[in-house]
Amino acid sequence: MQDRSRVTAVLGPTNTGKTHYAIERMLAHRTGVIGLPLRLLAREVYDRIVKARGPSVVALVTGEERIVPDRVQYWVATTEAMPEVGADFVAIDEIQLCADPERGHVFTDRLLNMRGLHETLLLGSDTMRPAIAALVPGVQFMRRERFSTLTWAGSKKISRMPPRSAIVCFSVDEVYATAELIRRQKGGCAVVMGALSPRTRNAQVAMYQAGEVDYLVATDAIGMGLNLDIKHVAFSGTEKFDGRRYRPLFPHELGQIAGRAGRHTEPGTFGITGDAGHLEDGLIEAIENHRFQPISRLMWRNGALEFGTVDRLIQSLETSPQSEWLTRGREADDLRALKALAAMPEIRDRMTHPKDVRLLWDVCRIPDFRGISPAEHSTLLARILGFLQEGGVPSDWLAGQIQRIDKVQGDIDTLSKRLAFIRTWTYVAQRSGWVSDESHWRAETRAVEDRLSDALHAALTQRFVDRRTSVLLRRLKQKESLLAEVNDKGEVTVEGEFAGRLEGFRFRADPNATGDEARTLTRAAYEALRPEFHLRADRFYNAPDTELDFTEQGGLMWGSSAVGKLVKGSEALKPGVEPFVDEEAGPEIVEKVRRRLQHFIDRKVATAFEPLNTLKNDETLLGLARGFAFRLVEALGVLPREGVANEVKDLDQDARGLLRKHGVRFGQFTIFQPALLKPAPTRLRLVLWGLDQGMGEFPESPPPGLVTIPNLPDVPKGYYTLSGYHPAGERAIRIDMLERLADMLRTQDSRAGFEATPDMLSITGMTLEQFSGLMQGLGYHAEKGERPKARAEAPAVVEAAPEPADHDRPLTEEESVLVAETRAKWEAEQAARKAEEAAAAAAEAVEAGEVETVEAAAPEVESFYTFTWAPRPRGNRRPERGGERGGERNGERQPQGQGRRSGDAGQRRERDASGEAPQGKPRENRFEGKRRDDNRGERSDRGPKGKPRHDGGKGKPRHEAPKSFEARPPKTEKKIDPDSPFAILASLKNKT
Repeated sequence: MQDRSRVTAVLGPTNTGKTHYAIERMLAHRTGVIGLPLRLLAREVYDRIVKARGPSVVALVTGEERIVPDRVQYWVATTEAMPEVGADFVAIDEIQLCADPERGHVFTDRLLNMRGLHETLLLGSDTMRPAIAALVPGVQFMRRERFSTLTWAGSKKISRMPPRSAIVCFSVDEVYATAELIRRQKGGCAVVMGALSPRTRNAQVAMYQAGEVDYLVATDAIGMGLNLDIKHVAFSGTEKFDGRRYRPLFPHELGQIAGRAGRHTEPGTFGITGDAGHLEDGLIEAIENHRFQPISRLMWRNGALEFGTVDRLIQSLETSPQSEWLTRGREADDLRALKALAAMPEIRDRMTHPKDVRLLWDVCRIPDFRGISPAEHSTLLARILGFLQEGGVPSDWLAGQIQRIDKVQGDIDTLSKRLAFIRTWTYVAQRSGWVSDESHWRAETRAVEDRLSDALHAALTQRFVDRRTSVLLRRLKQKESLLAEVNDKGEVTVEGEFAGRLEGFRFRADPNATGDEARTLTRAAYEALRPEFHLRADRFYNAPDTELDFTEQGGLMWGSSAVGKLVKGSEALKPGVEPFVDEEAGPEIVEKVRRRLQHFIDRKVATAFEPLNTLKNDETLLGLARGFAFRLVEALGVLPREGVANEVKDLDQDARGLLRKHGVRFGQFTIFQPALLKPAPTRLRLVLWGLDQGMGEFPESPPPGLVTIPNLPDVPKGYYTLSGYHPAGERAIRIDMLERLADMLRTQDSRAGFEATPDMLSITGMTLEQFSGLMQGLGYHAEKGERPKARAEAPAVVEAAPEPADHDRPLTEEESVLVAETRAKWEAEQAARKAEEAAAAAAEAVEAGEVETVEAAAPEVESFYTFTWAPRPRGNRRPERGGERGGERNGERQPQGQGRRSGDAGQRRERDASGEAPQGKPRENRFEGKRRDDNRGERSDRGPKGKPRHDGGKGKPRHEAPKSFEARPPKTEKKIDPDSPFAILASLKNKT
């Protein structure tokens, strides 16, 4: 059996297990009471004792919480709320708070007056040893040594703060700013402040203890007995506001907080960060060895109060101590409130009995949780006092106050204020006899406080914790395999947390993550994505070519994901590839993706340029034909004729025939393979050309199906040719359509002039104005004119110029020229006849009185263009007489191409009638000395600027050119219409 009233002071630094020792001693007794400095610590000890003895024998009493079962054996309370019950055991924790200016008088009172029937433990710092020895007779001292070492670590930036660190701040704003910085750089932290409710602080501490976050930002509240897994404590400052002024932290306060570093036998460190001033060497040594100046004065307030009158109560509270170890502390909030209410006449007049004074004192002891202002707090206390003197706080009024607070929406500051307000009504509901239904209001206020606490915890976590990063960090620290998933949108989740997006074989971390958070997230994602890279590479390697494509900028796509790009190869038709694969995927994945991309583009080129490759690999091509094939392959299947005019001229018919077997077409403007003008080869050809030319940005292929496109001046040279178009004026026309147009133009008299036919406009898809611009771009002169518009007539059989009788036999050169000139003459006569008929009709209308003048009866006027061949003059040719060759005539500047025309209409008529050019103007032959050389409509040995020659390329007059003869079976002669202008041809053949 232990000695009665034995008092033991268990002193020593932090991390000595003093609280754990006190719990063991209390459970060794039948009854006991333990007083703790914080509600949070009281709740922690309560839970531990309940776990050991059950809830039916353990009570928890704080200012805002009261759990008292029927058969109480053990009381756990805050120091201010310790019940005055006879118990075998009494323990008071953190006894060094007797020196605290705000709360010290409460701890001093418990030190002097609270005793257990059998045992009393005083737990605290060694600095209290002299004071306890002087004030507590017969006390025994027990020193408990620290389990681990505590060493100075110097100054560290937040970005270099080690895991399991606590950063101590001394203002709410500083706590929030530091927590936000840690969230951005480290992924998140827990927040612990004295102003938080116990439930919120418990949730934040539990999150830190569980390893969800590795950092804790707190006020000096963590120095009050909280047992946390902290390895390093960093001070962001060395000054604090104590309610009255800013002052430096006392050395023993620094030691109390720093001592939280190190858990059980694990060593701990302390240091500074931010703007904290450097600690002196002597202070560092004192903290490391826990050697501080002993406390010489304890805060004291008279506990023997007199309630006769308000003045006597105030006088008893201001009584001075009689011991040199005791001193009156700072005027407490309850005394200040008492003086404020006593100064109100309406309050003083109601204080007629000691019980009224005692009630007044109980009301004044309501803590100022709201902290708005002393005047606001006094007004609230006066109102509560009025309710209590009338019988109690009205339920409807209290319900209204609680209802205004019971809102979980809002930011951290708003929720914190509501929590402070509800704590006032929680305190009121805990006082016996103050409300009508104590159980109901205690439960109601507790529920509201819990809801607000949970909302505040959620708001703190949402603002200062990145759940995603914290989860990944914890799993990585535990060295567990992480589960990664990639959905059909490419979104990567690691352990259910969004980490980023997998685009092909490149991981793109969440752009919202920055700093250390982004690095941690990427590292965790790559750890989990290693098997996914292999699975995706296998799927990609076996994917059909239909799932792959290239972009017009040389990108290589797998579905909607970029997996590589084309690079310049040894030849234009042999491009290389560069895969887009993260280095973390490994070289094996990189090589696998590269091989698949190379196979794809090789097959793409082989398919699109099959005719060109066949031409390239034909070993039967020899000499000039093989050289020309090489030029065509080098040009990717499309070659402007003007650049290879000499090579074309040198090719004989056999060489051309071999090339035509490969689909090579010798057009008037372009040499090409028609199969390569399709959209797919054109699109690929432009990409290969851009790669071969080293362009930074490739020109895009024209939209498919367009006959003409704008001719822009800023496009790269050669773009239109490789796109399958030929520039002409303000437009560029498709090569195949241009050759069809050229075939039509060969049948026209380009010297005398001709008009555009509907077929010409149809194949170009142009208006007449646009067509004139195109023709001028092709080297023709366009002369605009106007004429009466022909009236619409009833459908009739139109007499057409018949073909020659033996139309199956190709025409000779002389016949072809005569056909064209005869057709032009016939068309002119037809136009003149229609004009005469229109004039006669107008005259008849005037005579009939239908119109007043002939002009009024004239038909509508229509515009037309006459096109004549007007190639640009060569620079080495001499001007002709009259200045016509220089684009001038009779000393006047003429538009380009007009110098090729006859001087006047009379000369034109003379030429048409005689078949000879006017004197002084050498006749230019329109057609080559050779007829069409095959059924493709091609002609060889063309003259300058692509126009036909009549001399067979020898420069001889037409009548001296060699004639061609053929042996053909006789053909049946068809009867020729004698009225047709082609009758001249028939008579000519009969003469021959």
